[in-house]
Amino acid sequence: MIETFTAAAPLVLVGCGKMGGAMLTGWLDRGLAPEGVVVVEKMPSQALSALAAERGLTLHATAPEGVTARVMLVAVKPQGLDAAFATLKPLVGPETVVVSVVAGKTIAAFTAGLSSERIVRTIPNTPAQVGRGITAAVAGPAVTAADRELVSALLAAIGEVEWVEVEDHIDLVTAVSGSGPAYVFHMVEALAAAGAAAGLAPDLAARLARATIEGAGELLWQSPETPEQLRVNVTSPAGTTAAALAVLMGENGLTPLMTEAVAAAARRSRELAG
Repeated sequence: MIETFTAAAPLVLVGCGKMGGAMLTGWLDRGLAPEGVVVVEKMPSQALSALAAERGLTLHATAPEGVTARVMLVAVKPQGLDAAFATLKPLVGPETVVVSVVAGKTIAAFTAGLSSERIVRTIPNTPAQVGRGITAAVAGPAVTAADRELVSALLAAIGEVEWVEVEDHIDLVTAVSGSGPAYVFHMVEALAAAGAAAGLAPDLAARLARATIEGAGELLWQSPETPEQLRVNVTSPAGTTAAALAVLMGENGLTPLMTEAVAAAARRSRELAG
């Protein structure tokens, strides 16, 4: 479906930082023609400029005139969104689907800013930069089944896609998968610090912790077994792993701590959305 975008009905990408750049690369690799995409980025990175030169893309510092988007994906910082609405509104026609990748901005905010109800709000996460992200999406009232299919095809360029039916659940998604990579990265830090505290050289502990989390993630990706079963597989009765898990799975262990962390992130997401 990505191949269907043309100069007359283009895919307009507004904001092309790390997330937007990952999407753009994925789309081009999946067959999007350069003339079928309009990239609006005021301060393009060296990587984006190099990609544009390599793939024959034209970069625009501001929204071009005379363009009506088939899909407009907005991936700008939330603090700059309100000012951008005035320049983006002329790009939105009756058939345009607007996809938001703007944290903390509701469908209602986009509807008010662009006078359209054909809005899809999404929350991707940073593994999208390596094609292994997961994006949750929720549709506004005027989004059709065909629109969903098209948006799913676009988001699939950076990983898996999940649709939710209640916009309030986006705050929960943000707390689990949106912020989740940071929890994993901190686990690497914590495991490395624990290894160093036990007596390992800090650089060795850091390498062991990083490789362990990377390998466990890859095993989880490739294995058909559940996380629970994978945990059981590595846990010998009365062994070393069981001793550690008695702490991590205890009353004050990882599950209640993670529950508290996710709840805090969800609260903050609701605050940012107003």
